[in-house]
Amino acid sequence: MRAAKKFCSIGIFFVLALSFSSPIKAEEIIVSAAASLTDALKEIGKAYESTNKNKVRFNFGASSELARQIDEGAPADIFFSADLEKMDILAKKGRIDSATRRNLLSNQLVLVVPSDSKVAVRSPKDLLRPEMQRIALAQPETVPVGIYSRKYLESEGLWEGVASKIVPVLDVRATLAAVESGNVDAGFVYKTDAAISKKVKVVYEVPIDKGPKILYPVAVVRESKRKETARDFLQFVYGKTGKSTFEKYGFVVLP
Repeated sequence: MRAAKKFCSIGIFFVLALSFSSPIKAEEIIVSAAASLTDALKEIGKAYESTNKNKVRFNFGASSELARQIDEGAPADIFFSADLEKMDILAKKGRIDSATRRNLLSNQLVLVVPSDSKVAVRSPKDLLRPEMQRIALAQPETVPVGIYSRKYLESEGLWEGVASKIVPVLDVRATLAAVESGNVDAGFVYKTDAAISKKVKVVYEVPIDKGPKILYPVAVVRESKRKETARDFLQFVYGKTGKSTFEKYGFVVLP
């Protein structure tokens, strides 16, 4: 009997030892993020994965489309928007964990033309000139960078004059690609997007005090099944590595 009890105790100890020594199961989180964050977040994601066994999968696109996907139940653990409105919409519908919400970044609008363009463009007013026939802009009714650009042009009294020239595209990266290819004469993108391309040149930077206030809020999605890992990744994003990476790509990191 004593031998049986001893054997049982050893067995329990062995099982407990295995349970404590077993590595924590790695998780994969999905981050739905604005297209303008692509390069910075990919770099941050790789740095994060090097510190643990968790994986980060990104779903980049227009904030309006990503918000629609989340609202319809598409899998996502974190939403990183390029404007407040899309985050507000999800918050009102109870789709995000409001306690985790934070305005993290800011950006700046710039007007770009193909790097080999011979057209002299010094300000948005030059978009009214007849030789400027096609202007790429992310959907000005729904996509943040398009909405920001339209608001700015309206404030300058230029929208009615350029509206017929607008070539609407999917998002800011599609705008950049259209200008790079020479299929359009100019386009409005974020300063951070223009900085990664050698095929475009910035001809005008919208003054921060004149342009719309550009904010990037981030939050954990309420329906996430991996909230602890999502929060862990966000803490890494908020840390030294995340901050320096965003700044390297030209973003302004908010306090």
